[in-house]
Amino acid sequence: MEKVVSGIRPTGNLHLGNYYGAVKSFVKMQDEYDCLFFIADWHSLTTHPKPDDIQNSARTILAEYLACGLNPEKAPIYVQSDVKETLELYLFLNMNTYLGELERVTTFKEKARKQPDNVNAGLLTYPTLMAADILQHRAQKVPVGKDQEQNMEMARRCARRFNNIYGVEFFPEPQNFYFAEKALKVPGLDGSGKMGKSEGNCIYLADDDKTIKKKVMKAVTDMGPQTPNSERPEVIENLFTFLRLCSTPDTFDYFDEKWNDCTLRYGDLKKQIAEDLCKTVAPIRERINEYKANKEQLDRIAREGAERARQSAADTLKEVRRIIGFRVG
Repeated sequence: MEKVVSGIRPTGNLHLGNYYGAVKSFVKMQDEYDCLFFIADWHSLTTHPKPDDIQNSARTILAEYLACGLNPEKAPIYVQSDVKETLELYLFLNMNTYLGELERVTTFKEKARKQPDNVNAGLLTYPTLMAADILQHRAQKVPVGKDQEQNMEMARRCARRFNNIYGVEFFPEPQNFYFAEKALKVPGLDGSGKMGKSEGNCIYLADDDKTIKKKVMKAVTDMGPQTPNSERPEVIENLFTFLRLCSTPDTFDYFDEKWNDCTLRYGDLKKQIAEDLCKTVAPIRERINEYKANKEQLDRIAREGAERARQSAADTLKEVRRIIGFRVG
């Protein structure tokens, strides 16, 4: 069975984009692959989070993963900082990675532009830490979005270079894993792009009904259809995407017909979207709150996940030390 690894930074609550774009697929993958899921709290240090936020955020993401259907009995869920072996492999990979390669990574250049007063070494070597997260489990596949494709190429380069330097075929070159031919892009409520925390255009899985309705009613629209059967502009097609995600086919067809005959009222459309989104989010939110109320259970799940992940990482690191020439044991 192929091994799959995926992680998420604990920088806030999961939103509908995370849920439909990845987490629903994770739930299916755990039955079809040998999966490990982790919460990348070391990666979050590039933005200097407060100490209290680190553990609280990790527990929040864990509770949300569980509420969405991830089963720790099928796939370990662990916190990155609980697997210390990652750091040693990170060191070895850094020794074989060149400054120019890291400086050319697009995500590094973008982050450096956005935070010019905090261009730290961790930001520069983000790709090699990500490579260590993957290669320590000798994963064959990694679910990624387009923004991580260059980092994945760096992970493959790290694996390939290690194998070439030491004349071995130890690390597989991890491949990008896509859930479908075309990844589902959940739009934001601002009428452009996709849903994302930094854009402030999200509906979170922890949002209550009142908050969801308020956000949806503020969604960007235009003057409305002027010509029968006309093509919908992006801001309106975004609203119809929410109908596709959360409403029945009959509901979608009803509003599609209203658009085509130029009788669509955006207020009615938004009320329907808000109602159906509330029905989708409410049961997930209830489970999130149940898990968050049981801190001991969350810590136990994370601890057990880390034990399984550490065994996988330790087996890899033992062989890496032997290959490089360091004492083993």
